[in-house]
Amino acid sequence: MRYSLVEEMRETLNSIETQLAAFCQSIEAAQLMAARVFVLPPILKGEELTPTPIISVEQHVGRQARQLALQHFSHLYLQQQAEQQSTRSATRLPGVICIKVSAEEKRKLIALSTTINQAKQLFQQLITVDTGLPAAARFPFVHQHFPGLLTLNTYRTLNVYPSVDSVNFGWANKHVIKRLNQHDVIEMLEKSLNAGRGRAPWSREEWAEKVNEELRLIKQLPSDCRLKIKRPVKVQPIARLWQSTQQKQTQVACPNPLIITCLEGETLPELGSLPNYDEENIIHRHKPDAHPATLIIPRLWLWKED
Repeated sequence: MRYSLVEEMRETLNSIETQLAAFCQSIEAAQLMAARVFVLPPILKGEELTPTPIISVEQHVGRQARQLALQHFSHLYLQQQAEQQSTRSATRLPGVICIKVSAEEKRKLIALSTTINQAKQLFQQLITVDTGLPAAARFPFVHQHFPGLLTLNTYRTLNVYPSVDSVNFGWANKHVIKRLNQHDVIEMLEKSLNAGRGRAPWSREEWAEKVNEELRLIKQLPSDCRLKIKRPVKVQPIARLWQSTQQKQTQVACPNPLIITCLEGETLPELGSLPNYDEENIIHRHKPDAHPATLIIPRLWLWKED
């Protein structure tokens, strides 16, 4: 780890905070056409991995929605939230803020958001790549130098869009899928074994035996077997933007309120609402047939296609 890294991180974070303040001032100074945000229940400490089959949505509109959005954009430290709220899960506030701007104001706002997003990407790289630290060691390292910093909130990009015809909201409930071969999995397990660490609730010796059992299982499989990691991702809010002139719909993740810029003469987009999430009543528009598979290492979400 290079000597100047922490100072680089500090300078980048200061730049993010300064420019975020200017971004929020620009949104607040612009003429508000419409605003709609959806407050989700906070994730409490210790419940980060708890399934969420039902999520209740609380809608706010107008100036109150804009104020909540501005607070959300600037929410980078745990001191800004309730003590019982998780510091390992980022706060989500889906929604949309529509503002009327001149062509010059629009250009400046887009340029500012681009600069902020580049600084956010740099800050993430400094932590996740340049430190050279494994994921488990990053949290204490960041909090040693930046007490209370919420890295997930800090990494999040800002989304500024030109006028569209409509913005609707929904939920995405997906899996992360990564295809592997037998060699890939053996390499991954051997790396875990060679690290020589234990993992709660197992001792170092018990953990080594467990990984060795998994290695034996994988080595017994045919060398050409098809393996994949299929891991569920927590449900997330999404936005669908429709532009009729291009007959194009764009779907984006929506953990932050979108900013829609409307020039003089452009009409206000039609804004939809985010419904409550209920896992038991999901309607799939298109659900492709999955290959039958057997879960062989549950802790890794590793499946063997039959």
